[in-house]
Amino acid sequence: MPRNTETIHLLLLDPSQNDAEQVVSLLRNAGRATRAHRVTSEEDLLETLNSGTWDLMLIRDAEQEPDPDSAVAHIKRLDKDIPTILMMESEDSERRQAIMGKGAQDAVPFEQTVLLSRVIERELTNLFERRNRRSLAGYLRDAEQRCHLLLESSKDAIAYINDGMHVYANQSYMELLGYEDPDDLLAVPILDTLTGESQGEFKKFMKAQREGKETADSLAATIERADSETVDVSIEISSATYDGEPCIQIVARPQQDSAELEERLKEISSKDVLTGLYNRQYLMDALNQTITRVQKENTDAALAYINLDDFVQKKTQIGISGADLVIGDMATILSETVEDHQLLARLSDDAFCILATQGNADTLASTAEAIRKKVEDHLFDVSGRTIQLTVSIGIAAITENAPRAEDLIGRAHTASDDVRNQEGHEQGNGVHIYAPKVDGDENTDETVDAIQHALDNDQFRLLFQPIINLRGEGEEHYEAFVRMLDNNGKEVSPYDFLPPGGPIEMAAKIDRWVALQAIKQLASHRSKGHETRLFLNLAGETIQDQTFPSWLGKVLKAARLPGDSLIFQIAEKDATTYLKQVKEFSKALSELHCSLSLTHFGGALNPFNTLKHLDVSYVKLDGSYTEEIQKNDEAKETIKDMIQSLQQQGKLAIVPLVENATVLATLWQSGVNYIQGYYLQEPTPEMNYDFGEGE
Repeated sequence: MPRNTETIHLLLLDPSQNDAEQVVSLLRNAGRATRAHRVTSEEDLLETLNSGTWDLMLIRDAEQEPDPDSAVAHIKRLDKDIPTILMMESEDSERRQAIMGKGAQDAVPFEQTVLLSRVIERELTNLFERRNRRSLAGYLRDAEQRCHLLLESSKDAIAYINDGMHVYANQSYMELLGYEDPDDLLAVPILDTLTGESQGEFKKFMKAQREGKETADSLAATIERADSETVDVSIEISSATYDGEPCIQIVARPQQDSAELEERLKEISSKDVLTGLYNRQYLMDALNQTITRVQKENTDAALAYINLDDFVQKKTQIGISGADLVIGDMATILSETVEDHQLLARLSDDAFCILATQGNADTLASTAEAIRKKVEDHLFDVSGRTIQLTVSIGIAAITENAPRAEDLIGRAHTASDDVRNQEGHEQGNGVHIYAPKVDGDENTDETVDAIQHALDNDQFRLLFQPIINLRGEGEEHYEAFVRMLDNNGKEVSPYDFLPPGGPIEMAAKIDRWVALQAIKQLASHRSKGHETRLFLNLAGETIQDQTFPSWLGKVLKAARLPGDSLIFQIAEKDATTYLKQVKEFSKALSELHCSLSLTHFGGALNPFNTLKHLDVSYVKLDGSYTEEIQKNDEAKETIKDMIQSLQQQGKLAIVPLVENATVLATLWQSGVNYIQGYYLQEPTPEMNYDFGEGE
């Protein structure tokens, strides 16, 4: 585990104080400054989770309070972004699958300290990447919100037009055209909002601009409002972008001073007309601000979605005016119940929302239960007729892991719908807290089918990237990369169609397809006089496949291709995990005269220890080293020492991700044998690099 100056806040659930201290020592010895808290009870766990920010939780798989499954469940229920790793007594694949299915990130035997360290580092790296993305997303939302607020608060009527259609309009623009709902204006052609005479003038104006002819700064036109009234305006047109798409910006200003129109343009209301509560737009703005604050400050908040049960049927019984009276009474009940830090808004005809800017979901659930009870006990009077109502309330936690505002409302809405799925609540009348679903295997079958379909229909392709010998020995090497094609013929990265963790049964099938196609193309390429050698990557599943070497031998024989033209690459993590199998696999490859390369080298605690057990000809350093040598001199010395050590052991060193001349100069001085990267050439469908260029 590389040394890191950032302090890790660790939660430990382990009945043994001594074992817990060993885990802390493991982290500290690996260079991680650690602050640990050992959980002693379920109450202690809940209090700790709600009182601070934690980076990692390690749980010993033993009888204790709380039990491991309950601890994982609490973290998922509270929607805390805390990587959780179960430390098992021994290797147990069924137990590992079960605890990961409940939300843990991994399960590792306690005694396998190297593997445990790697898993911890992986999860911490992923955690910090997620936090960084959330932080950047927050800054982006802030910038977008500021731009949006500037547009919305502008007195000028502003709209964006793409392909002649409205894609955005601010409040002033909608008021000018007589629209209340933005959705009613979206996709409406700009020409449809102009009178017949103005349409012709607008077309001429736009044509002159497209042809680069000089035009006036603005265009006089007459707008036909939604209520058929007309307004004379001056339109300014300029190029702009909206949602990344090129479009034109329209700024429309009334030509005559209409006091009534000016008043309507200034009127940007944040309140619902019927209830006096905040409206949907105000709620969305406040929710976005709350999400950003929570992610920056690592605090908690919550959102409640209050749905009136069976209100559509009630509305048909009491009529529209009666329904308005009921909604007014509901607003009064809600206003009397919510606390000062809770923002109340009307979301739709039969739904309200409460945004609690302080406290968590459990705290808001108490308020929600009080509301539910008040509504259930209240008798609504509609013109002498008594109506009884109930509500289904869904609550979503707002944590550092919260999604976008729209998705958060969706979570609360889902929880409200889930009330009716609870026993005894078929008609609603309950409170339910949203629990994020654990990503299980529900998509695995679809992924397997998609890959199999691609294999059956030749929807894979190979790309080749040259690997250059810096010592000028005139060799020709390429590495083969695989890409899947979607139904539209577009490339899909392996990280998308075969993500880490599954479906693993397809990795071996893809490896065989790659080997077969690569051998065919390499045989054809070598028949033209090239002495090219090809690097092929193998997954851990292929390494364990004892039938692969014999199959490979038959393919090489059929293609009349010598085995020494192939170099198979195995990732360091797979070599560490399947060391015994790799040794046997390596022996079988050597009988075919194929070579072996170890990739992503240098990520383990003691990478050179792995080399003691493997007969590899090439070692490709992890790409992180290439990135680090551009940042500090210490990294340059580290990579130089690594390369020297490798060469002393008779290994040829390869450095990937060479993206510029500065890195190339540094690597030349370090004595590296081979380099690879976009600075030389990106992966291409053909093996067409001119290896004589550098001579």
